[in-house]
Amino acid sequence: MISKTKFLMDDDTIKKMFRKAGIDKIKTISPLGAGEFNAVYEVCADKNYVLKIAPHPKTPVLTYEKDMLRAEIYWYEIMKKNTDIKTPEIYYKDFSREIIPADWFIMEKLSGKQVDKTDIDKNIVTEKNAKMIAQIHNIHNDKFGYIQNELHETWYDALCSIIQNLLDDCKRVGRKSKNGEKLLAFAQKYRDILVKVPCCMINYDLWAPNIICSTNDKNAVEFAWIDPERSFWGDRIFDFLCFENPIGLIDAKRKSIEFYNTVAYSEIKINREMEIRFAFALGLLALIQETEKYYRYTPKNFGWWRNIACHKTYYFQAFRVLKNG
Repeated sequence: MISKTKFLMDDDTIKKMFRKAGIDKIKTISPLGAGEFNAVYEVCADKNYVLKIAPHPKTPVLTYEKDMLRAEIYWYEIMKKNTDIKTPEIYYKDFSREIIPADWFIMEKLSGKQVDKTDIDKNIVTEKNAKMIAQIHNIHNDKFGYIQNELHETWYDALCSIIQNLLDDCKRVGRKSKNGEKLLAFAQKYRDILVKVPCCMINYDLWAPNIICSTNDKNAVEFAWIDPERSFWGDRIFDFLCFENPIGLIDAKRKSIEFYNTVAYSEIKINREMEIRFAFALGLLALIQETEKYYRYTPKNFGWWRNIACHKTYYFQAFRVLKNG
């Protein structure tokens, strides 16, 4: 998709990047994926590779998106060390900015298709990914937030900081988010709930394009995850936003939570406190979508209007819960 943040490259520059990585005899180069932030290419040489390029350093991005390519590699390493979730191998990374003035890396091109391009039963997808989420939620930390930004002692402090950063991002482009300010006020209202949240790895971006399915030699379906760059240390309920009804409240996530609870280190129980915590997952995504459209698109782009429609729905759902406390 078209995005102002993508740092696009010509074929000659990409070949130089691959030669630096020790990979020669490039056969084909083509844009890859439905991503909307980094520039991504499929490069065929001795095998198929993926090249991922961060935005140019002078390109305006959201606060949490700064150095996000480096964060992606960090989260890949965390998952490989602590889970059996299949992720791409990282073959080469370059933060020197010698060939281009941006970070980039080369990784394995996984075989298979994104899950929504397959005919795999939705219940199987829900079960498998809920159990995979339980694995990353077993990875704990003593501080909360994005590793590329400041980490905080409690989820309340981290969430307030994340919201405030997005509000500041709005101001930098001459905009104001009244709903974002409302969300921050609700976070302050529910401080007693948010300060008690335990800390673990959160992906928060497990939409269909980031789940790759393939069939092994025993004809069994295997799942893999890509693009964990939006991960952070936070509240595990946030990861259920992407499952089942994507605009539903926590009550619409019962099936995935049931699967999750069969393997999780501790069960999730749907109660008023969990409803409130999940409402912040909806509200934060709304604020991200509201703010990022100014940095990525113009009113001529589909992404601009999609984000408007989505963030209005997410705010509505979040505030339905939070205003009744």
